[in-house]
Amino acid sequence: MDQNKKANPLKTFLTIAVSLSIAALFMWWALKGMEFKKIAGYFAKANYLWVFAAALFGILAYWFRAVRWNLLLEPMGYKISNSNSLWTISFGYLMNLTIPRSGELARSTALFSVENVPVEKSFGTIILERVVDLLCMMVFLGLTLLFKYKAIFAFYHYITEEKGKAAESSSNNTLFIVLGAFVIIAIVLILLRKKLEHLTIYQKVVNFGKGLFHGLTSIFKMKQKGKFLAYTVGIWMSYYMAAYLVCFALPETSQFTFTDGFFIIVVGTLGMMVPASGGIGAFHLALKFGIMALFLSMGKNPEEGGEVGLSYAFISHTMQLVIMLVMGAISIPVLAKSRSRASGRNL
Repeated sequence: MDQNKKANPLKTFLTIAVSLSIAALFMWWALKGMEFKKIAGYFAKANYLWVFAAALFGILAYWFRAVRWNLLLEPMGYKISNSNSLWTISFGYLMNLTIPRSGELARSTALFSVENVPVEKSFGTIILERVVDLLCMMVFLGLTLLFKYKAIFAFYHYITEEKGKAAESSSNNTLFIVLGAFVIIAIVLILLRKKLEHLTIYQKVVNFGKGLFHGLTSIFKMKQKGKFLAYTVGIWMSYYMAAYLVCFALPETSQFTFTDGFFIIVVGTLGMMVPASGGIGAFHLALKFGIMALFLSMGKNPEEGGEVGLSYAFISHTMQLVIMLVMGAISIPVLAKSRSRASGRNL
């Protein structure tokens, strides 16, 4: 991959514009029918000491992820500092606030600049991380279905009506079309392989694919699998505590049980998966419906649950946003200094 390739300004602008538009749409949907004075009233009586405690766990998750990443890079012969790992991750999260999912590539590129780890190899380990994270998310989803099936049923009742079913059918058709396109492209590449082998771009794609494969398979060569598992548990327990402790900041959610926390982290994670800048709007809407569903399952007023859910979302998301901005801002000069040192060593 060409490390110096410049992004198309127009494409970048359009991507950011679309992402912000999606965020605005979801935020409008979340705020629709809500009285902001009521929402502001919840902020006034919140106990922000609990938010501070939650933020500490949010930062701890960064550290666990940084150390775990090193374990994936070691089998490929790269021993990087925990500091560079932490700040490249922080930089990647900062980039995700501008263009969704751009942080993964930004993280790999930043690591290349300070540790000279090929982008394709580190990017492969990041994809592997996402697979592991998805499996962890499925564990939390399983716990939610086990302990909070009434709430999850109520949640899906609110978001999957006639339009939701139509959208699901449409998404299934789209999936078949995409898979079919990949199959056709694969067949064409196989048939034209001999002719393509002489092209420079073909060699670059092949080399990138090989590096990506090495990154993805690094987990099988890892010697410290126990540590990898421990750090993975640490990451997701930190996520859980960061989400659950915010509940104690509001009197209306302070009675939520440990199992209610499973539901909240699942709903919040689903909201953050939407391609909106920093999950803005989508996270808020998800928690609005999610806590509304919890209130329904407890026999409480769902409208109040929506107000409380939106208040929780603003507090929790703002906390996450501050962490991303602060850690990301610190990462820029720290990485610049590390890059200068790395350049000096290579002279």
